[in-house]
Amino acid sequence: MSFVPFLQAAGSAGSASASASLLSFFPLILIFVILYFFMIRPQSKKQKETEKMINALKKGDKVITIGGIHGTVSSVKEKTIIVKVDDDCKIEFNRTAIASVELSEEEKAKLAEAEAAKKAKKSKKSSETEESAPKAEKTESVEEDK
Repeated sequence: MSFVPFLQAAGSAGSASASASLLSFFPLILIFVILYFFMIRPQSKKQKETEKMINALKKGDKVITIGGIHGTVSSVKEKTIIVKVDDDCKIEFNRTAIASVELSEEEKAKLAEAEAAKKAKKSKKSSETEESAPKAEKTESVEEDK
């Protein structure tokens, strides 16, 4: 009795089970990739933007705290800021307690102009590509006529 066919069958079954075990990890790896792109990456971007906003606070900015208090930054310290809520009322907050900074009318106008310029640039590029496409078709039809 020869053990060679038996060993060959066992060897091929072993390699098949190794590839099957690698394939069983594929869904788990796919889940981690999806988690990264849909949850972890956007959260880290948002956190970086918030840190940038907090570090850029300056006197005169209108802010909203996490607790919903609206006020104007009166002074800025290393770890805290003083917010003027009313004529006689100033409250000291940690920088991390600031939820958002309200834009002034001038800053809103600048942002609107920048967005309008971007849209105009995009529409100009798209109109240029549309104009160049018919020219290419015309040259092809002229070559066909010859």
